[in-house]
Amino acid sequence: MSASIFKAYDIRGLVDEELTPDFAFATGVAFARFLEIEREPGTVVIGEDMRPSSPTLATAFSAGVTSQGLDVIRIGLASTDMLYFAAGKLNLPGAMFTASHNPAAYNGIKLCFSGARPIGKESGLLTIEKFVYEGTPMAMRNVGVEKSKNMLEEYVDHLRTLVDVSQIRPLKIVIDAGNGMGGYTAPAVFKRLNAEVIELFFELDGSFPNHEANPIDPKNLVDLQKAVKKHGADIGLAFDGDADRCFLVDEKGALVNPSSLTSLIASRELVKYPGSNIIYNLISSRAVKEVVEENGGTAVRSRVGHSYIKKLMAETDAVFGGEHSGHFYFRDFWKADSGMLAALHAIAALGESKKSLSTILKPFNRYHSSGEINSTVSDAAASMETIQQKFEADSDVEMDHLDGLTVSAKDWWFNLRASNTEPLLRLNVEASTEGRMEKVRDEVLKAIRS
Repeated sequence: MSASIFKAYDIRGLVDEELTPDFAFATGVAFARFLEIEREPGTVVIGEDMRPSSPTLATAFSAGVTSQGLDVIRIGLASTDMLYFAAGKLNLPGAMFTASHNPAAYNGIKLCFSGARPIGKESGLLTIEKFVYEGTPMAMRNVGVEKSKNMLEEYVDHLRTLVDVSQIRPLKIVIDAGNGMGGYTAPAVFKRLNAEVIELFFELDGSFPNHEANPIDPKNLVDLQKAVKKHGADIGLAFDGDADRCFLVDEKGALVNPSSLTSLIASRELVKYPGSNIIYNLISSRAVKEVVEENGGTAVRSRVGHSYIKKLMAETDAVFGGEHSGHFYFRDFWKADSGMLAALHAIAALGESKKSLSTILKPFNRYHSSGEINSTVSDAAASMETIQQKFEADSDVEMDHLDGLTVSAKDWWFNLRASNTEPLLRLNVEASTEGRMEKVRDEVLKAIRS
């Protein structure tokens, strides 16, 4: 077993090499022990994605949990946000077997407390890791009970209570499920809509025969863009492997900046909950903060990562949070992220208006962004120090270290963060003009790579 299998927010590794049934069993035992220490409820909800290894690993994990006297509810095939729904609705801790957008050779486990509260390295994952590697004494006790419960329709019903799409105009929607769990949940959600749905890659196939289920990479959205233009669709939706992230394509086939979707949803949530807090991560567009404030809300800046955003949502009672990576968090959804709920907000906004999606989103597209650019470095800390020294003499810029290094000027900003798992620096640049963005981008990249 490799310690690297325990990531910042979940467990993820190569099937058969790192993630085996024995490991899953040991993790189930460790999770049960952890839950008892935390005085959590004595039942665990388990969901699984469409990867061939998921049922076997989930079964081994369940055996580990029940060996410690805790009960298990298996909800079977599920998107990650469906598992969060189950953990929230039933108020039970949960485990989701998925490697999200990773290639077919991988699998993983996302864990949460009761009420879908996150478990990351800073909130329990390190303890669980310690228990796995140390081993857990197998106390003699009654074995827990495993039962099954299908929660798909309850999940769909709950989403429909949060976004009213009952009165939308007729729409034509293309959905690319990427052979992931969107192919399971989307039909149940969209069958009730006043919409013609064109399905792309809805067959559940963990080998991902068409393209990676990773819509943050533009090459994986090409099929969706072509289909939207071919069918004259109003909107295109793309989900990642476990369908907890959503990306949009407008009626022209153009990719929608995730910050624009954050702004759109924020403006809608502020109509429902006037004056509320809205969270955005620090690589989101400046437009998000501006839109929130223009709509009477308070914008709260966060580090990148779901555990930070969910923690901040709890501390500030924020009604919504958006990440540039396509994760969208809702207070009404137990502060958890749901790609499907974000998609329904976009469809509701489109269906309530006679305008096209590009027209609706135009007020939110105020700046020019570089997108995330990765650079391989031998010493991330030293490289970041070099960049800081380069800009700190400039009296017209401000710096902060909320997450990596952020350098801000009147008409541009950039953020530089080190990867948690690889020798990489991740750069995001935004500016008021494309020329200014390119100038700042090239200047920073030259300093990093020289």
